[in-house]
Order: sequence, then C-alpha cells, then structure tokens
Amino acid sequence: MTAIRVLLVDDQPMIRTGFRLILEAEPDITVVGEAGDGQSGVDDTRALQPDVVLMDVRMPRMDGVEATRRIVESGSASRVIILTTFDLDEHVHDALRAGASGFLVKDGPADSLVAAIRTVAEGDAVISPRVTRRLLERFARLAEQPPAPVPRGLDALTARELDVLRALTRGLSNVEIAQELHVSEATVKTHVANILGKYQLRDRVQAVILAYDTGLARPAAGR
Repeated sequence: MTAIRVLLVDDQPMIRTGFRLILEAEPDITVVGEAGDGQSGVDDTRALQPDVVLMDVRMPRMDGVEATRRIVESGSASRVIILTTFDLDEHVHDALRAGASGFLVKDGPADSLVAAIRTVAEGDAVISPRVTRRLLERFARLAEQPPAPVPRGLDALTARELDVLRALTRGLSNVEIAQELHVSEATVKTHVANILGKYQLRDRVQAVILAYDTGLARPAAGR
C-alpha cells in the first residue's frame, strides 16, 4: 500500500506538530514536510510533490488563497485542503474558486481530518459537514462579480444529472443523494463523474460553483 503524502502549511508550529502526530499515527499517511507560510508552501509543493497539502488560510508572506491558486495554476497534481479557525472564513469563497479541493475547520475531530485527506487523495472533494450548507449559501451571496458565461448552458446534462448537481449544491454526500433519488451509490458516482467530465471540472466543489454561476442554484431567501 502506497502511503498518502501530506505537506503541512501553517504559520503556527504547535498546530503543525498536532497535525503531524494525528496523521503519522495512520498507517496509510505520511507527512513529507512542513512550511510556515504560503510562499514556502508553494515552493515545498513543487519540490516534494505531496498528494495533499493542508493549507492554513491566514499566513504571513503569502496567504493560503494565493498559495492555493499558484499550486493549482502550476498544474501540480497536489490537491489542497484549506484549514481555518472559523466556520465561515471570508476567504473560503476565494479559496474554493482558486481550486481548493476541501475546506475544514481546525477544531474539528481528528477522524474527520484523516477521512478528508483520504477522500481528497482519491480525487474527490470535501467540505466540513458542519458548515457546508451555510458556506455554499454565503459563497453565492458574496459573489460580487457577474456570473460567468454559461458553458453552453447546462443543456449538456441529462435530467438526472441536473438532479444530482442540485443535490451537490445542498451539500449532500453520494450516499444521501442515492437515498433521495432512489438509485445506487454507484449510479450517483457515475452521474457526478459525467458532470465533471462534460464541463472539465476538477471535483464536486467546482461543480457546485458551476451551479451557482449558471443560476441553477441560489442562496436561500433571507440569509
């Protein structure tokens, strides 16, 4: 079994030490390096090529949003999970647009962190369940730029794929979508893969952004 290689990027040494202790207790995860600011995180990602980067959003020299953007734009296969102290950090919206594959709060349970790393390493995306719905609503509400041009509309999607995309915007997992649509989890995974493939999206987080940009999903009234 090949271990998942993780790079820790956080300006607080005690936080990095805590994460290292949690992760190195797992047989399938190894910490390959630590960085104390965003610029060092970008440099270390290029040098070490980790599978997953745990990236603090607020750091000196270069923040986590810009560091994530540079990692993604470089074409690196490394995937970024953004870490923040706050449930609804104002930078998370920008981080997701920059290409982050996940968003977790630092005070979440250790098993959630480990599970998130495994999920992202497998090519999926993850957002802390406790903030998913509020985060997505805030993402839509805070987006001040005009909606991106609809990529040929959403007419490339089947009716069932549209159902799945709507469910993704509500923060539902594959299992929950399967239960709601009365199909198998494997079928849901196929629909998600089709959505990503048709619009050349990195992961389900980018699919949710597409749904909001095209007007398929909107924030709840009064939020």
